[in-house]
Amino acid sequence: MDTEQLSLRERIVGGPRGSGPQHFALTDEHGALTGPFGVMVHEPAIGAPLQELGSALRYAGTLPERTREIAILAVAHATDNAFERHAHERVGRAAGLADDELAALADGTFAPADSGEQAAYALCRRLLEDRARLDDDDYADLSRTLGTTALTELVVLVGYYRTLAQLMDVHDVGVPRDGT
Repeated sequence: MDTEQLSLRERIVGGPRGSGPQHFALTDEHGALTGPFGVMVHEPAIGAPLQELGSALRYAGTLPERTREIAILAVAHATDNAFERHAHERVGRAAGLADDELAALADGTFAPADSGEQAAYALCRRLLEDRARLDDDDYADLSRTLGTTALTELVVLVGYYRTLAQLMDVHDVGVPRDGT
């Protein structure tokens, strides 16, 4: 790796992803980055801002942890992304999602009792079906239930994780061999 690649790798490993609780392996047994992060370091000019956006969404965003993980898993299942399912089912459990909720997210039958989680999931599903345009009533309902900050955050989160899914599809990135 060149200096820019090494610098980005260190920012990923040394940042909140590497210093917080490890629910999935950030590196493999040889020290290579797993998931989308290995792709990001190949193109630091794009990978650095991309990983910073992801870090902001995961660690500086305002969404409750459960809601964020519901949204990420909605994208992972809609895009059939094995790595994000693998990683975020673990993070989701740590955020309080039960196995039956994870199964419902996987099969598209998730129906939470919490109105905020319900609204967030419905918005994510809508975005994933490429029906992003909201009429005034839908926007008012979502803004009232979620707030405009969470509404905006969810739209960006869905776009970000769709981008990661496409990166991993193109570069054939899956679950680490050892499954951690």
